[in-house]
Amino acid sequence: MVFIDFPALSTLAAASAAVTQKCSCCAVPLDAWQRLPTSLELDRFEEVGTLREDPYEEPTFDEYHPQGTRYDSVDAPIAPRFYPANLSQVARCLNCGRHYLRYNEAGGYFTELRIRALRPELLADAPL
Repeated sequence: MVFIDFPALSTLAAASAAVTQKCSCCAVPLDAWQRLPTSLELDRFEEVGTLREDPYEEPTFDEYHPQGTRYDSVDAPIAPRFYPANLSQVARCLNCGRHYLRYNEAGGYFTELRIRALRPELLADAPL
C-alpha cells in the first residue's frame, strides 16, 4: 500500500473539505473516531494509501492532545505519527470523493473497524 506523507495528506484533506454534495457517507457525523456505522457501505470506499510508514516497525500508542482533547473529541488533532492515525489507512468515498481515516481497533477479544472524517483544520504535523 502507498505511504501518504503529510503534504499529500493535507492535499487529500483539502480536497475532501471542498466537496459540498450530499452523500450517504456523511449522513452520520464522523467528526470523531467511532465504530463504523452500519449505514456505511464498505464497498463504496476505496483505499488510497496508509499513514503507517513502516509496517514492520512497532507504532507508538501515544496520543497527541496538546489542548487537552481526547480520542473521541470532535476537535482532537489528526497527528499522523501518533495513535490512532499512525495505524490508519485513507479511504475515499466512491460516490462523492470525501476522504476518511480508518483503522482496525484490536482489543483483547474483538476487532472493530473505526472511522473518522479527514478534516484539514485538525491536521498536525507533530514530531514524536
